[in-house]
Amino acid sequence: MGLFGGLFDKKACSICGGEIGILGNRKLEDGNCCKSCASKLSPFFSERRHSTVAQIQEQLDYREANRASVAAFNLTRTLGNGRKVLIDEPAGTFMVTGSSRWRDENPDVIDLSQVTGCTIDVKEQKEEIRYKGEDGLPKSYDPKRWDIDYNILVTIQVNSPYFDEIELKVNESKIETDYSPEFHRYMEQAEEIRATMLGYREQAAASAGPKTAKTCPHCNATCVPDANGCCEYCGGVM
Repeated sequence: MGLFGGLFDKKACSICGGEIGILGNRKLEDGNCCKSCASKLSPFFSERRHSTVAQIQEQLDYREANRASVAAFNLTRTLGNGRKVLIDEPAGTFMVTGSSRWRDENPDVIDLSQVTGCTIDVKEQKEEIRYKGEDGLPKSYDPKRWDIDYNILVTIQVNSPYFDEIELKVNESKIETDYSPEFHRYMEQAEEIRATMLGYREQAAASAGPKTAKTCPHCNATCVPDANGCCEYCGGVM
């Protein structure tokens, strides 16, 4: 077998049975997936290479059923810019999408009760500024100069069988100065998303009614599980 033996052999998609073109294969743990089938998976899903054919088929069935949830979604509140958080308050559901034609995009419809946490992170992007020397090559200033930009990211943690977090960038363009009016404006939007998501989580926990004390199987302590069903002493799931 040559150096490239098997690389350009035709393969069939283990999901739909269609022929996979050159460089179009998306490897699975026990099979192959074509680009068309892979494109139908949740955009928040990142474990394809470690998934079996059966697991991918299960998710595709869920994604197809999700279309009915999208069709029934009644938008009552919008948070963020670019990739937005859309909320259907009467139904207690939300979705995250950057498309204005979201009904055509089939974004995941998630119960607000599935939210387990929400965090904000400021990411710094740093690139050295150089000048062209007499030899035509880039040179560093002394001391070095930097072009620094900032992005404000919100990560919503969820309890889902297909993904456990959703990340969205709040600012639509790069923020060039931290703690500038622009920075504060986007940070306020990030805080609003975080407070809203955590608020819905607390409401869901309260509506579930009072919880009884249990004995933790990990540390044998007796306590009332927290909102995520974890022991307050060791953090293990009860």
